[in-house]
Amino acid sequence: MINAGPPPLPDPDRVVFDRKELGLILSTYGRFVAAGEWRDYAMSFLRDVAVFSVFRRATEHPLYRIEKRPRLRAAQGAYAVIAMDGRVLKRGHDLAQVLKVLDAKLIRAVD
Repeated sequence: MINAGPPPLPDPDRVVFDRKELGLILSTYGRFVAAGEWRDYAMSFLRDVAVFSVFRRATEHPLYRIEKRPRLRAAQGAYAVIAMDGRVLKRGHDLAQVLKVLDAKLIRAVD
């Protein structure tokens, strides 16, 4: 077995989702995939924002973007769910609570 060395250090110039945040996001994503609503995702880690985008098909624009903007933590909250048209559906300090706005959409899609 080849030792690849220590894992790379996080880039301090980028915003990323931590393991817990990514677990919450992927749990929500998995429920929508199981319901046949979402089929693909992409992640972007930039200087000011980490973005998890979800797609119905890979060739389309994202249906929703889940964003983490640490600079907004003290104001309206670091997390937001943004619709395809740019509307902020929910913003807050607690990612689990912010993601609940998507659960209402899943219930309607299954009915």
